[in-house]
Amino acid sequence: MNRLTQDKLYSLEHYARIRPQFRAQVIAHKKARRLALGEHAALYFEDGLTMLYQVQEMLRLERMFEPQAIQDELDVYNPLIPDGHNWKATFMVEYSDPDERRLALARLVGIEDTVWLRIQGHDKVYPVANEDLQRSTPDKTAAVHFLRFELTPEMCLSVKEGAGIAAGIDHPALRVEVEVARPVRDALAQDLAVQVVHPGA
Repeated sequence: MNRLTQDKLYSLEHYARIRPQFRAQVIAHKKARRLALGEHAALYFEDGLTMLYQVQEMLRLERMFEPQAIQDELDVYNPLIPDGHNWKATFMVEYSDPDERRLALARLVGIEDTVWLRIQGHDKVYPVANEDLQRSTPDKTAAVHFLRFELTPEMCLSVKEGAGIAAGIDHPALRVEVEVARPVRDALAQDLAVQVVHPGA
């Protein structure tokens, strides 16, 4: 919705002063934006605040202050902010053991295309995956994917009016279906730009 611009960023000096409090704010914010899909996969729904944090951390790490370099970072992260009619998420396949992860990524080729969301009363929505670059090969998938779920106006309105949301994975090697908990559902509703007009209002 709201794109990040250079005038919305903190200077390196100011960010250093506020970083502990800002980081705590973002961590709390992210709790309602993580959706576990079974034991070994999760969706992390992005928004303006999560992307602001990513940019600020990158600028801090790289000690970056040149305007063009900063703009290059913004150009990378802005596409991950939802547009008011979609949800954008980082999808992660999560195995702590490296050998187990390697075997799983070989089994789960194409998993990014089988993740879905379903708003109550509507069909499943499958994502547009990895628009920035191809992250899978015929032999294995990546542990991290970037997904965009495009919604119809009717779907957006249903979410704004309180409809429940389910999510899952339809991959032959990993089938999952979960109900989205209320805090996550409410966070996702805030990403949508549809205004609900109540009769008599």
